[in-house]
Amino acid sequence: MPLKRRTFLNNLGTTTLAGGLPLSLSAPLFAKAPTYSDLSGGLAPEKDYALFEKPDNPEMREGVSMWMFEDSGAFGFPRMGIEVVAGRWGDNRFNCNFALPQGRVLTGAGYGAVPTPIDAQGKPTIIGAGPVTFQCLEPFKRWKIVYEGSALDGTVEQQISGAFNKGEKQTPVRLEAEMTMVTPAWVQEFSADTDKMSKEEAENAEAMGLGYRYEHHFRATGTLSIDGGSRDFSATGLRIHRQSIRRLEGFYGHCWLSALFPDDSAFGMLVYPPAQGSDEYSYNDAVIYRNGRQYPARVIKAPLLSDTVPEGELLEIELESELGTHRISGRTTLSTFKANQPELQGLVLQQAGALYTWGDQQAYGMVERSYNPEKDGHR
Repeated sequence: MPLKRRTFLNNLGTTTLAGGLPLSLSAPLFAKAPTYSDLSGGLAPEKDYALFEKPDNPEMREGVSMWMFEDSGAFGFPRMGIEVVAGRWGDNRFNCNFALPQGRVLTGAGYGAVPTPIDAQGKPTIIGAGPVTFQCLEPFKRWKIVYEGSALDGTVEQQISGAFNKGEKQTPVRLEAEMTMVTPAWVQEFSADTDKMSKEEAENAEAMGLGYRYEHHFRATGTLSIDGGSRDFSATGLRIHRQSIRRLEGFYGHCWLSALFPDDSAFGMLVYPPAQGSDEYSYNDAVIYRNGRQYPARVIKAPLLSDTVPEGELLEIELESELGTHRISGRTTLSTFKANQPELQGLVLQQAGALYTWGDQQAYGMVERSYNPEKDGHR
């Protein structure tokens, strides 16, 4: 059976969703579509702060990341992220991608020094690793990112061929940006109790994260300094914050897309490929933001990854909500790729941007897709 959020909740009984209320699974996910006036999605402000004490479970982790694309598509940051893992407390991992014109890519990655999470007001608003620091300025409303350090400099073609990590060119780069959230948080919360799930459902739950995560569309202003010059910019993007236990055993791919449009309409979607012998996505969840409200949706058609195309791949998307059918198209740009890395467990990973078209509007948004060439028969 495909794993959907409603299926998950049916396995778990009554639970709490984004609106913060216990829901009967025979009822709609939202009795009334939430409005943009509540950006928190019903979560307490503390849910947007950083972990400041080591969790007892060594598998517990916190992830903070963002995807941001300059409004004209001149450059982008297809995932700037930090992972905090209890089992490696005090030594956070960072992975930051800079995508520039003509296929130029810079990546800063590794483990780095961790700043204190406590700000001047005594609140745990700071999460950092090495050259990158995120700070919550106002829960669910404003965040800031600063990256100041060097990054490996090469091209997306080198990433595809496997030559990128053999390069030696390091380039100093500085990014500072402030993000202002626009849409309500899209929340996924999954119980750590997987006993009542099927094997496939449990694997998908663990890949998503046993705990909670949420996504926020934002608008941003910032400054990028590189190659001896600086450029102020405006941008849109997606911010993710999660605290959960994640296990990737059995994970063989995904397709995750999102964008914010000029009139503040937006979409988000995430599917896992069908399991072998099935024609339904094994995980299927989506959201539509229209006319100042948030609507649950499901994916009818998703552009699964099957090859490493650095630029211009056509993306065809079809979503369904109570508003009807939504057809969105896109063309990939500002791509980065990763493969043959132990933590990916055989996956090829694309983290990129796309120029999306929805009706008469266009906007740059995010793309993250993966597939396992050894398990391509699952797709």
